[in-house]
Amino acid sequence: MFTLSGFGDEISPDLTEQLDLLESEGVHHLELRGVWNKNVLDLSDEEAARVKAELERRGFGVSAIASPIGKIGIDDPFEPHLARFRRALDLAEFFQAPYIRVFSFYVPAGQAAHYRQKVMDRMFALADAAKGRNVTLGLENEHGLYGDVPKRALDLIRTLNSRQWVTVYDPCNYIMEGVRPHIQAFPMLVDTIGYLHIKDADLATRKICVAGRGDGGIAETLAELKKRGWSGFLSLEPHLLVAGVSSGVSGPALFRDAIRALKGILPP
Repeated sequence: MFTLSGFGDEISPDLTEQLDLLESEGVHHLELRGVWNKNVLDLSDEEAARVKAELERRGFGVSAIASPIGKIGIDDPFEPHLARFRRALDLAEFFQAPYIRVFSFYVPAGQAAHYRQKVMDRMFALADAAKGRNVTLGLENEHGLYGDVPKRALDLIRTLNSRQWVTVYDPCNYIMEGVRPHIQAFPMLVDTIGYLHIKDADLATRKICVAGRGDGGIAETLAELKKRGWSGFLSLEPHLLVAGVSSGVSGPALFRDAIRALKGILPP
């Protein structure tokens, strides 16, 4: 069964506006990345409690903590980042979020092989910190990271070799690497996918669009997952107005378009 979720901060910084739009479209989960112009990891305990109380009052769940963990340079200081990861673990348990989204560190262009061991050392440090915690860690593919292409995304999951780690499959991000997702990434990664980010793009122009109108093969991917009996979250991250390094913006109207486009290609 597919369960829809979404990055509320793409709608608005205001939590009420985020939930109003999602609720109006029948979406009752939130991928929590930002609220009140603050990253989720920077919320105080009091602010996190306010968010949780409002989510519970309105019947929303948190599908994932959309952390920025692993989105630093491979040579940047790691210990402060590890401390932020522990905050992410605490917040996942606090919000009863089943997933934390993480990344695989920026490496200099063309030097992924040279930095592989350092990347893996850091990933294993994250894995050690998460042992015994009731959360699954989802590795997202994104430009410039060690795991930005399918081969290295698979390398990460196989090397970590833990049921606690899965792939967050983002077809649009693969398009930005010149990869045809459903043909060149999905077959390689299908057995590792635990969570999907839904955005699409045109391969020739790299212009981002709603699901089903680009080259992401999202309809075909969802049909294949359904055939396999896959169950999990489809989290809308449309980036229809702004696609930034640390976040994106769609606004209420375009986010609504994105939800409806996804609903239109869900397999029967």
